Amino acid sequence: MNLWTETLNACRQAWWVEIFTAQPKCTYYFGPFAGAGEAEVASKGFIEDLEGESAQGIETKIDKHSQPDLLTIEHDSIESLGA
Repeated sequence: MNLWTETLNACRQAWWVEIFTAQPKCTYYFGPFAGAGEAEVASKGFIEDLEGESAQGIETKIDKHSQPDLLTIEHDSIESLGA
């Protein structure tokens, strides 16, 4: 990550790719990126990787925010803890 991207991330102005999968039930965060276009181009490779791992029901969102606490959230694990 370069200084400009670090600054954008600290100010909650960096772009992040959020990818949701139905199977496995997960949310993945990729970033930070300096612009939406850069995030969009990179997202294609992330989607290809997930498809290669047989992920299903893939949805993508590109948004500005600060770095999430976790870059991968396994929702099935969270739900089983609450059961």
